Amino acid sequence: MDWGVIFRADNLALFGNGLLTTLWLLASSLAVGGILAFVMALALTAPSRMVRLPVSAFTFVFRGTPLLIQVYLIYYGLGQLEWIQSRWDEVWPWVYFKEPFFCALLAFSLNTAAYTAEMLAGAIRETSAGEIEAAQAYGMSRTKTLYRVVLPSAMRRTLPAYSNEVVMMLHATSLASAVPSMLDVTSAASRIYATYYLPFEAYLAAAAIYLVASFCLIGFFRVAERNLLAYLAPRKN
Repeated sequence: MDWGVIFRADNLALFGNGLLTTLWLLASSLAVGGILAFVMALALTAPSRMVRLPVSAFTFVFRGTPLLIQVYLIYYGLGQLEWIQSRWDEVWPWVYFKEPFFCALLAFSLNTAAYTAEMLAGAIRETSAGEIEAAQAYGMSRTKTLYRVVLPSAMRRTLPAYSNEVVMMLHATSLASAVPSMLDVTSAASRIYATYYLPFEAYLAAAAIYLVASFCLIGFFRVAERNLLAYLAPRKN
């Protein structure tokens, strides 16, 4: 093995740029997906069946199909339609479909939104009846109870499952390498492999980067869980 190639300044810079793209894609998709998930979770727990069904269908499709296929459908499907291409120089929002990063961001955001919405909706449904009764005893309306009691409690209880989703999304960003001209960590490893024919060194270096990033994310969420979920821990005598 020739690890000296990996530690050359130009290849380290390549991995550095790839890591920045990966982290920016992860943060952006989690932010956009989180907003969508919040709205969809409210729809999934709404009393009206007409509100729940379309969102349930959306989450079923995006949770039931591979993320890579979703990336392909958005970039090679929607992004390559003549109707969209004829408008992507001047008509919003089609102007963004010529950007590889936007296509990857859209796919990842919709995917994580589907999973997060179901997690949050499940936590909302499992909210303790005692918490709701206490809020009603204070004279809170249904809307105030939802936003001041149910949602904060549900979001805290969703944190352990959501931490797994974030780590899985970090790993899933490697699929962005399927989009041409996207330089993420996996793409950087592929370029080094194509240049030097060193597959083990290139992809082991990429794996190490993902491992360190995962370790940092897991540590962050453990600290958050320890602080936000302390009230759920068994009391010591």
